[in-house]
Amino acid sequence: MPSITEALDIIRRGTEEIIPEAELIEKLKQGRPLRIKAGFDPTAPDLHLGHTVLLNKMRQLQELGHEVMFLIGDFTGMIGDPTGKNITRKPLTQEAVAKNAETYKRQVFKILDPNKTKVMFNSEWLGKKSAVDLIQLASTSTVARMLERDDFSKRYKTNQPIAIHEFLYPLLQGYDSVAMNADIELGGTDQKFNLLMGRELQKHYEQPQQVVITLPLLEGLDGVNKMSKSLGNYIGIDEPANDIFGKVMSISDEIMWRYYELVSLRTVQELVELKQKALAGMNPRDIKIMLAKELVTRFHSAEMADLAHQDFVQRFQKNQLPDKIDEISLQIPVQGMPIANVLKLANLVETTSEAFRMLDGGGVRINGEKIVERGLLLKPGTCYTYQIGKRKFAVIKLGSQE
Repeated sequence: MPSITEALDIIRRGTEEIIPEAELIEKLKQGRPLRIKAGFDPTAPDLHLGHTVLLNKMRQLQELGHEVMFLIGDFTGMIGDPTGKNITRKPLTQEAVAKNAETYKRQVFKILDPNKTKVMFNSEWLGKKSAVDLIQLASTSTVARMLERDDFSKRYKTNQPIAIHEFLYPLLQGYDSVAMNADIELGGTDQKFNLLMGRELQKHYEQPQQVVITLPLLEGLDGVNKMSKSLGNYIGIDEPANDIFGKVMSISDEIMWRYYELVSLRTVQELVELKQKALAGMNPRDIKIMLAKELVTRFHSAEMADLAHQDFVQRFQKNQLPDKIDEISLQIPVQGMPIANVLKLANLVETTSEAFRMLDGGGVRINGEKIVERGLLLKPGTCYTYQIGKRKFAVIKLGSQE
């Protein structure tokens, strides 16, 4: 195992907070493999690039010699994590959770070492709890403590409903840490309340308290909102190679560096050198291509990355894709907007009639794919490269008016 100083340098990279770092140092001094917990509720069938921020850190901890416990929240997934929600989430069925959990197990090993990963399901212990057990667990916290959570507080102040079962979620997630005897728990910055609840419950049950490590949230393709399947602004790690490549190429030059910092496996020195090349005049498009190829290689293969690059060139660069593409941000209704209206709103056509003519004639492409459907409804949270005719290009970010 590396020295404590070396291990800390690796662990600190890309993290937001280590709570408390002094306890982490003491745990590292014990010279034993630490039990690393990270939980994922299978509320959607696919893992996306946002999840890899956490998974990359888990892989680093594996390589440092620690024991990674990949927790699938098949029990808590039926409740639904209320974090960041302004309405009560609809609980998933047991069947839907089980189906999604199977896809998680398959996808996660694109990043984690299967020989060093223990996959666990919190239904193993939560599913066995009686009503009496849950009442006792609920007695360890207070309503006032729960209302310290920013999302609960906002909903309470604006008279938005908060269902009783939502208060159980952080307690159940915290109890997972007790059941797993976790030394460290990883999570996004939005999970800080839940992660700290694990520390409180471990103390209540007279266990050594876990160290909490929070990591930044990755913005989606729109460069604004957290990457989310529900917003449609995501890059799935199980998507076809061409789709991953095309979506990466659609992100803005500014957000590209954020992706490099949070999901690329390049070293700090390599990123410094890459930024120096950009300042010296290297085309941002070429730097973005390097990122797209790295990600396709990781989730598919180097051969597929080369083929996806070739496909991108054939679809775009034969039409003389410009070095610099205008970026346009639009606010549209939450239910979406027809493509013809989006093109007009972005001033890519003068009228919706012109948009219809371009669509009918095959003159509209999104991420290189020809679009002919007049009624195509575009959703907020997306960010794609649009081509109108042979010479007009724009990256359009669609946000929500609400």
